[in-house]
Amino acid sequence: MWNEIFSLTFLTSLLAATIRLATPILYAALGQIFTQKAGILNLGVEGTMIVSAMAAFTVSYFSGSLWLGFISAIVVGVLWSSIMAWLSNTMNAVQVIAGIGLNILGAGVASYVYRIIFGVRTLPPQIDPFPVVELPLLSKIPVIGPVLFCNNVPTYIAFLLIPVSWFLMERTTFGLRVKMVGEHPRASDAKGIHVTLIRNIAVLIGGACAGAAGAYMSTAYMNLFTDNLVQGQGFMAVAVVIFSKFRPGWALVGSLVFGFSNALQMRLQAIGAGIPNQLLLMLPYIVTIFALISTSRKAEMPSAYTKPYVRMER
Repeated sequence: MWNEIFSLTFLTSLLAATIRLATPILYAALGQIFTQKAGILNLGVEGTMIVSAMAAFTVSYFSGSLWLGFISAIVVGVLWSSIMAWLSNTMNAVQVIAGIGLNILGAGVASYVYRIIFGVRTLPPQIDPFPVVELPLLSKIPVIGPVLFCNNVPTYIAFLLIPVSWFLMERTTFGLRVKMVGEHPRASDAKGIHVTLIRNIAVLIGGACAGAAGAYMSTAYMNLFTDNLVQGQGFMAVAVVIFSKFRPGWALVGSLVFGFSNALQMRLQAIGAGIPNQLLLMLPYIVTIFALISTSRKAEMPSAYTKPYVRMER
């Protein structure tokens, strides 16, 4: 067993699986950087991902177009997150409760709609997932090539979104306004910034990215939809945002850490490592808890984090 674990084949497959499993977390985390930097804690990422995954699979199955399914999931993610935007920015609801409620509702809606459309089957329907695209020359590099340059297009897009997110947050007026409404909403309002509008846009950006994450799960990573498809990755994305201190580059690092822990437990199960299955399944969640404990005290949260803004109140 140890010879297999320390083999080059095991290492390559482990790292390749890490990239695949880190991608949906990265998608969701990049969107949540905007949402949380604007002062909104959206714990409903998990529900958004599962609803979007169902939408992506359904549209792809009936249309035969994976990209149409992917775009549909992003639209569904925006629409679903608009509920959170309304609850947190208009109704001034407690954001933690609203997010958890949307998670429960999202899981129920996705399961219900899926069964209405496809019925109850012994074997779930499947689609052909996004094919692997090998980048010329780069994919031939030993070890690194198969890991980084032999992936599907949605994976490449996720990694390209890292510099895009950084640029939007650090080098644009919109990014500055997102930071302002998260830190000093009343001062931002006094400067003529529409606090509610900026916060709503930030929540919708998070929903679009969570929709892309859900679409990746059902059309790029898997080729089917199941009720437990997401398996806590929405909460891992929220943990990554705290771990990264709202920096897209560190969000990549956090996503890779969680992706590696998940890939490791899968590979150890596959080779029969002799470790109880239940302990291996716990590994990604143990890493999540450890990351939150080790970084939450040092995280510099926005001053108005989770605090609703009411214009007429002092």
